[in-house]
Amino acid sequence: MKPGYKAIYEQYRRSIASGLLKPGDKVPSVRVLASELGVARKTVETAWAILVGEGYLVSHGARGTRVNPDLVLSEPSASDMAPQTLDEPPRIADVLRDHPGFLRPGIPSLDAFPYKKWLLLCGKAVRSMSPLEMTNPPLLGYAPLREAIAHYVNVSRGLSCTADQIFITSGYSNNLRLILNALTTVRDKVLFEDPGYYFGTQALKRAANNLHFVPVDHNGLNVDYLQQYHRDAQLVFVTPSHHSPLAVTLSLPRKQQLLAWASQHNSWIIEDDYDGEFHYTRKVLPSLKSLDTDDRVIYMGTFSKTVMPALRISYIVMPRATLAAFRETAELTESGQPVLTQKILAAFLGEGHFYKHLKKMRTLYSQRRKYVLDALEHVYPGLFTVEVSDGGMHITAFLRTSTQDIEVANIWQRHQLQVSPLSRWYNTPAKRYGLIIGYTNVRSQEEALALLQRPAEETRALLAANNVKASY
Repeated sequence: MKPGYKAIYEQYRRSIASGLLKPGDKVPSVRVLASELGVARKTVETAWAILVGEGYLVSHGARGTRVNPDLVLSEPSASDMAPQTLDEPPRIADVLRDHPGFLRPGIPSLDAFPYKKWLLLCGKAVRSMSPLEMTNPPLLGYAPLREAIAHYVNVSRGLSCTADQIFITSGYSNNLRLILNALTTVRDKVLFEDPGYYFGTQALKRAANNLHFVPVDHNGLNVDYLQQYHRDAQLVFVTPSHHSPLAVTLSLPRKQQLLAWASQHNSWIIEDDYDGEFHYTRKVLPSLKSLDTDDRVIYMGTFSKTVMPALRISYIVMPRATLAAFRETAELTESGQPVLTQKILAAFLGEGHFYKHLKKMRTLYSQRRKYVLDALEHVYPGLFTVEVSDGGMHITAFLRTSTQDIEVANIWQRHQLQVSPLSRWYNTPAKRYGLIIGYTNVRSQEEALALLQRPAEETRALLAANNVKASY
């Protein structure tokens, strides 16, 4: 049944009142909307006339019709909001992904992104799109991008691979599904770090029926524990260059021990090198894959941390023995990634802009980390201890005398500081407590101090109420 003018009027009024359409937004022309809905133009004209008469819309003649830019809308009522109160803080997934705010881990510097260069590459990529590139994208990825990534990881991360080993994916979750579908059965044992990347843990709990956790200490994954209790595992996921979230590096003896275990048992090591490009105090550490002489490491990389999360481009470096399994899985489950964004990124890498950007970001992040570390010590002396690592994009500030990191994080989140409580990243009773703090978008020492001062009074009150002494 085709909508009448009342239905169109009510729908647009609701959209404006709810904020879905905002003051100044343009609405479709009478002709376009009538064609889209399959109704007479008179029907849309009548609805528009009522909305204009009530002040919801403003007609600008040939320039079109817009939501009244002077319209003042009331805030949505509590019943329209997602159920969340000060006593019911946002879920950790919401904080890490959806809530705007400061100090959010894992977000690259947005103010220092080379927008002008990226815009030029976008225009060039659009103009050069061929008819073939506008059909179905290649399952394993755009060939020039695969070649550019292979060259990059060989030079910068110490790998020795070719373009046919590169699989372009849409991100971390896509990587997990591909690897599990290609290389495991429902009975195979899968291992993950504890603590470990929050979203990886949640995804594997749903996808792997035989999931177990291996503790991490100051030297990284405890390989002795793995060999004692889980030597029969098929897969182990690790973040060896900069552990997520403890920020430690897997020691060389443990790297060698882990590689020997995988070779002996024909198991696979999944190396998540999510921010291995960012090391500040010495040369970039070689990847675990660079030490892999038996081709037992599946290397995962991402451009979410080096370019932008919205790009949604990651990649897997497949061992040669797995190429057929991954291709067969792709033919059944994948449809390929959009070619246009791959073309832009291929040019960004191939023309050398990516390397320049990384060099700039290393210097910038080193300085911004210092801003946050200095501010943390100034505002909260004696409360936190930070084990400074060689790089990364976040710090983990451990609470010295308290286990209340969830309560402290809740306070900080209410002040739009999107930190994460460390204890939530554990899956076993043995835990450490603290805050995971991103620093890449803190632009000055003054900003760092101002941000950390926001929750100071409430944090002090919380700890005082629970007899936790800290000097301020």
